Amino acid sequence: MIADFHFIRPWLLLLLLLPALITWLASRSVDVRSQWQSMIAPHLLDSLVVDGSGGSGIRPSWLLAGILVLGIVGAAGPTWQREPPPFVDDTAPLVIAVDLSQTMDAIDVTPSRIERAKLKIKDVIDTRQGARTAIVAYAGTAHLVLPPTEDAALLESYSDALATRLMPRPGKDTAAALELADNLLEKERASGTILLLTDGIEEAASKAIESNSNGIVILGVGTSAGGPVKTPDGGFVSDASGSRLLPKLDLAKLEEIGKETGADVATVTDDDTDVRWIAERVRSNFAQKQAKEGDRWRDLGWWLILPLTLAMACSFRKGWVVRTSAVLLAIHMFSPDGARADGLMDMWLTQDQQGRIAFERGDFDAAAGHFADPMWRGVALYRAGKFQEAVDAFASVDTAESWYDQGNTLLHLGKFDEAVAAYGKALEKRKGWEEAIANLAIAQQLLDAQKEEQPEQPSEAPDSVQFDDKGKQGKEGTINVAEQTSEMWMKNINVSPADLMARKFSIEAGRTSQ
Repeated sequence: MIADFHFIRPWLLLLLLLPALITWLASRSVDVRSQWQSMIAPHLLDSLVVDGSGGSGIRPSWLLAGILVLGIVGAAGPTWQREPPPFVDDTAPLVIAVDLSQTMDAIDVTPSRIERAKLKIKDVIDTRQGARTAIVAYAGTAHLVLPPTEDAALLESYSDALATRLMPRPGKDTAAALELADNLLEKERASGTILLLTDGIEEAASKAIESNSNGIVILGVGTSAGGPVKTPDGGFVSDASGSRLLPKLDLAKLEEIGKETGADVATVTDDDTDVRWIAERVRSNFAQKQAKEGDRWRDLGWWLILPLTLAMACSFRKGWVVRTSAVLLAIHMFSPDGARADGLMDMWLTQDQQGRIAFERGDFDAAAGHFADPMWRGVALYRAGKFQEAVDAFASVDTAESWYDQGNTLLHLGKFDEAVAAYGKALEKRKGWEEAIANLAIAQQLLDAQKEEQPEQPSEAPDSVQFDDKGKQGKEGTINVAEQTSEMWMKNINVSPADLMARKFSIEAGRTSQ
């Protein structure tokens, strides 16, 4: 602590010359003899000068100098502690990578490895209320199930739908899952942890684990004795000789990988010991990374406000501070609650800051009324269920993120054709955006299904989709909120999470094979 002590704005300490100058001038001004010795004879001056009484011994000049010293030192920003970067949550972000290779259907743990892994995911989510968590599924390919979100119900809904049959390619590509998880944590602007729920890690993935900049936690699912792999029809998978396939959890190999790469390794337990261990590892990784990466020093000068206030109170006439404080307190107490709260908020916080506070409290209507930033206002309206107003807010910004969010909102309104066009606009401005490509494919499928259900109307040509050009006149938003809304519309789409993921994974796998 002592070694780290310094001032954030040390150049302000030059102002300490001012209280020194004031003290010197004050000492000169109280020397009455030196002021009158040139005008009055010394033998008369001794009789005319009356020495002051002892009193308290505290001179006004000293009090003023003390006030200035405290104020200057506080303004210089004394500090010895780092603080996290701005807009970083106090809770650690986590990406859960779930192995959905065929061996995860083994039943050496009840009811099966994948079902046990899903139960552990639910337990982990329950311990992370208010923290952002993402889910990645992988086998021969790796796919995003949900981007980082605080919505525990949504996370549990999609984790419950995970199954090995959803994966378009067999195998196990842990390195691809780690790369996808890294990209998600990079967007979080905070160091996080990747939790691998798997029954084995291939040798080629060791290098990817070792070079990963985030914390890696490996939870092995299975037993060293192994167990048969159950098929969807109730049978069992056989090897080349016709015998039942009995994949084993190679714990020794996992521990070896942990020692070589620095990853934390454990196996599932029947109680919550493994869940508590995971939570501790996640917090520990976050704390260590923040200590290393914190790029801001905490300004501790405000601690000097209290002694500064007391010193200034002493500089007023007796009773004046008390009476003024009583009047101000009475005005505050008897003013209307709403006006008092709004007035205080307006004094200290911008409209966007007030909107962010209401947003985090879940009061999305109030947040939408405060936000000046159109993208944040659109997100608040979206969360409040006011989808048409959200579209209008997003339309005032002509960016890839704005068109992407418009597409998500239009899906809620059932305007699949406009959603397709909006995703197309997003891809024009941001080439190769994977989330937009995946959502565009889903929107196109929903549009095709809608056309099949509706009778043809040959007498009338369908209306063309019109885009509001006012977005080009608006100020470009500075907050990327696409990731915050990319999972929201999934809640109300009339497709089961399993079917939705199967289609999405298949589309992504087909795109990577081209």
